[in-house]
Amino acid sequence: MRIIRDKTAAFIIDVQTRLLPHIHEGEGVLRKISTLVRGLEILSVPVVLTEQYPQGLGPTEQSLVEAFRQPPEPLVKAAFSCCDDSPIARHLGEQQCSTVLVAGIEAHVCLMQTTIDLLELEYMPVVVVDATSSRNPRDAEVALRRMEREGARLTTVESVLLELTRFSGTDEFKAISRLIK
Repeated sequence: MRIIRDKTAAFIIDVQTRLLPHIHEGEGVLRKISTLVRGLEILSVPVVLTEQYPQGLGPTEQSLVEAFRQPPEPLVKAAFSCCDDSPIARHLGEQQCSTVLVAGIEAHVCLMQTTIDLLELEYMPVVVVDATSSRNPRDAEVALRRMEREGARLTTVESVLLELTRFSGTDEFKAISRLIK
């Protein structure tokens, strides 16, 4: 199954200031998420940014907010799955997409539950594995295996950005190429 740009949206889930310092390889994951966001903006792929209980986990990490040319307003959720939150689910429905890229933290909680629900709602979730982690690396590893067994696709930041770009020699390709080097 090819990932097609005009049929794709992305969830960037819960990359928050009080949670990120506890995430396995958190700084590296944050850099990958920021690269993903910049690439998706170049390609005009809509991005939904979420925050889980910001009163306790803090706001979205500032360097991620700065990765956006025009940062979207984070959609606050109480449910672990983005699909259990009515405003987020409605917002996704407005995107008219069939594929949803999923990145953020934590892999074994919010990402996994969102991914399973996306499958049940007949979307194709594509988990960006190098832009995903948990506090415990084993939790993330098991969650990725489960998501794949459930039917989600796995990819990396570089791979998905180039797949969405499709052709070399374009201005978009040159911008994406500079971004991933």
